[in-house]
Amino acid sequence: MSRTPNSPASGLPYALGAHVVWGSMPLYLLLVQSVPPLEFVAWRLVFTLPLCLAFVAATKGWGELAAVLRNRRVLLTLLGSASMVAVNWWLYVWAIHNGHIYAASLGYYILPLMMMLLGLVVLGERLSRQQWAAVALAGLGVGILAVGALTTMWLSVSMAVTFGVYGLLRKTVAAGALAGLTVESLILYPVALGIVGWYWITPAGPALARGWGTALAVAWSGPMTAIPLMMFATAARRMPYTVIGFLQFSSPTIVFVLGLTVFGEELRPAQLACYVLIWAAAALFTWELLRGRRVERPVAA
Repeated sequence: MSRTPNSPASGLPYALGAHVVWGSMPLYLLLVQSVPPLEFVAWRLVFTLPLCLAFVAATKGWGELAAVLRNRRVLLTLLGSASMVAVNWWLYVWAIHNGHIYAASLGYYILPLMMMLLGLVVLGERLSRQQWAAVALAGLGVGILAVGALTTMWLSVSMAVTFGVYGLLRKTVAAGALAGLTVESLILYPVALGIVGWYWITPAGPALARGWGTALAVAWSGPMTAIPLMMFATAARRMPYTVIGFLQFSSPTIVFVLGLTVFGEELRPAQLACYVLIWAAAALFTWELLRGRRVERPVAA
């Protein structure tokens, strides 16, 4: 039996691709350390919208975009999702610029649990007994990390909640990945232009005036924003939210590997215990998914 275009398996490459980009984000942020977080988030929006419009033109998606713009309920939902992702971007960049890398990493370890909770409570999805055991293992690992970061827990939880709600809204809204992101960018564009304009008249000047290196790095925020968000939105519409939530553990794990190999961070015992538990949970969760697919295949045939 051939897979349907919207089968969970068809969403897996998009989910993993998005997480690879997000996991490598600290390397990119090294290039824009001199840019204030609020200005950088504004430039992300300024450079994302033209890229989205170019994709719409290339794919002849004007009809879908027009349909989304005419739907008041969809517009309100996208206003909510746009607000959530903008706040999430600012929190993450602010955390990295102010040395709260541990809190940012913890936020993205809490995020999968938040996404699975939303999938269970809001969408009515279900987990098997083995998957619940995997969630418990992962929750224990995250709890070990959380004990060492109580003073910045507000930051970690805020990052998890904002992106978790963003993903839920994008999963349920009647808009495709590209059309939805384009409208989100349109909604936030006036605010972004206002912020950029304000920085333009300050004595320090805008980021684009600080040399070609900084200007090109800031401009690259467009692809770094648009491509993974479109991939994530595509995956969210094709996969159960609990499953895509569990895959979210891959992003902070990539950050962890970069911390050890590139940034020379020390491996703490609490971190090691957390990662052992999370990867044991990931192995159990993946095994249960594969076992379930093997059981379902003869029935489908």
